[in-house]
Amino acid sequence: MASQDRKHPKAAQAAGAHSGSHGGAGFAGLVAGAIGVVFGDIGTSPLYTLKEAFSPHYGLVANHDTVLGILSLVFWALMIVVTVKYVTVIMRADNEGEGGIMALMALAQRTLPKGSQSAYVVGILGIFGASLFFGDGVITPAITTLSAIEGLEIAAPNLDAWVVPMTIVVLVALFASQRFGSEKVGRFFGPVMIVWFIALAVIGVHNITHSPEVFKAFSPWYAARFFANHGAHGIFILGAVVLAVTGGEALYADMGHFGARPIRHAWYWFVLPALMLNYLGQGALVLEDASAIQNPFYRGVPDWGRLPMVVLATAAAVIASQAVITGAFSVARQAMQLGYIPRMEIRHTSRETIGQIYIPWVNWTLMLAVIVLVIAFGSSTALASAYGVSVSGTMLIDTLLLALVVRATWLRARAWVLPLCAVFVVIDIAFLVANGVKFFDGAWFPVILGLTVFTVLRTWRRGRELLYQEIRKEGIELDTFLPGLMLAPPVRVPGTAIFLIAQQGMVPQALLHNLKHNKVLHERNVFLTVETLNVPYAPREKRMRIEPIGDDFHRVVLRFGFMETPDVPLALMRSCDKGGIHFDPMDTTYFASRETVVARRRGGMPMWRDKLFAVMHRNAAPATGFFRIPGNRLVELGAQVEI
Repeated sequence: MASQDRKHPKAAQAAGAHSGSHGGAGFAGLVAGAIGVVFGDIGTSPLYTLKEAFSPHYGLVANHDTVLGILSLVFWALMIVVTVKYVTVIMRADNEGEGGIMALMALAQRTLPKGSQSAYVVGILGIFGASLFFGDGVITPAITTLSAIEGLEIAAPNLDAWVVPMTIVVLVALFASQRFGSEKVGRFFGPVMIVWFIALAVIGVHNITHSPEVFKAFSPWYAARFFANHGAHGIFILGAVVLAVTGGEALYADMGHFGARPIRHAWYWFVLPALMLNYLGQGALVLEDASAIQNPFYRGVPDWGRLPMVVLATAAAVIASQAVITGAFSVARQAMQLGYIPRMEIRHTSRETIGQIYIPWVNWTLMLAVIVLVIAFGSSTALASAYGVSVSGTMLIDTLLLALVVRATWLRARAWVLPLCAVFVVIDIAFLVANGVKFFDGAWFPVILGLTVFTVLRTWRRGRELLYQEIRKEGIELDTFLPGLMLAPPVRVPGTAIFLIAQQGMVPQALLHNLKHNKVLHERNVFLTVETLNVPYAPREKRMRIEPIGDDFHRVVLRFGFMETPDVPLALMRSCDKGGIHFDPMDTTYFASRETVVARRRGGMPMWRDKLFAVMHRNAAPATGFFRIPGNRLVELGAQVEI
């Protein structure tokens, strides 16, 4: 079984990477940072979970057995889904220290024959799960921030009209702070979240003293009796219970930022106890006064503490959003490197931790989507109906991919993990069904958003395949072209020319244009292909392959992992003199062709998808910039390709 408590062992070898470890932050610092960034989503669930369970939508009465039944369902959901599934089991399915559904998809695909139908299906599942995760990244900031600021309706009713405007201001400030990086944000948020969880526990203990019998909810008997009393209708309450476990996928996706061990310790010994004490306290309050169900979280706070709690809850809600935002950055980079979304600018925000990044385009797009959502729904109660579908769908796909990895690679542990996966599948399907019935009440939003993102991702992937097919179809084989060229060679000029090619074995269009217009050939010519491996960091021995093909022509393949930001010049310099080539940056010119894609009616995709790909391709960051190739050493030549 793989262990992800290790640091990034390959990261120090990655081009452009500073270090693969978590540096000198110290274990306690990583735990505090993880509390500040990773647990914000699941840590703010007490703001709305119990209130939503007793909303008129479900038609439940807040009597003794029903309250204990809901509390029991919440407890066992946290234990089975978060503690057992994500924290204990699935976080061991690391892809060399990295987590998230894209990393798990790549891990699962490695267990299957390359290019097989099974690998294709796994890719579809992974991409759809990632699409749903982006939907979660939009809803979480909206519902958590709204639910926190809605405490003003109890603490200061005259400020009710300011809830939505204040929510938007807070969200804009949150997304604007992302450029500083999750390490700096986590250093600031960590102490705030520690205070938040302590406050949850203290308030919970205070309320539990009024009805200590809520501890009976730890028995699964009350959860079973809830279903027995409510029949088939009882399964729909899982649509509210799932709100207690939202953020489980974020724990896994953010694993590369802090490591598995700090996350596990923070959950086992601090976050989980605080959450359960607060849920039990809310239940005790409702048992004592059924009217408290209107907002059991804030009703459980003493009058003098409600305004300070609104401020603290708002800060916690901001941090909850941080968990999915940083997770979205990780998933976006993985999708980019695996060829599912266009290249975008990636900024590293830490000199010590390679996993901490900031992607401006993803950040600002999420912000706009979240603000539109807040304005459209207007309240956390309305948003609660939309919440849950994307989370439960992602959790189900995680389980399926985990089962595939376990069956193929966890030979010693699969005897007990595979039966657990079967239990997880049943629970995930139950959550998905319970949330699916809320489709017309708002659940349509994450579904439509997920399908839109999925379509974009698949269109980019398929469009790239069609583009390369057309380039190959119209191209010339390198092995037949070079012998003919050298029969009457053009003038050779000093220096090294590096031609970037997407497919090995084909003559680059840039070389043909250079011969046609300039009628010269460099002293040394390198045909360079950059490949992305399905591991986070390329091993040193696989980083570079050089193949001489005569007359000072060479084929070079550079490989990077899907968590690396490729720096081609640096990687070439670090491999100086390998294979007899010395790459002098001041004596090297890079040649690249930039294709203009034109949609045509005949082809591999419908016309609208061809046009969508053409627009995406036109606005994607050029490969040369993504590969860190300096502009003053670059010659770009255009070509038009129909797909």
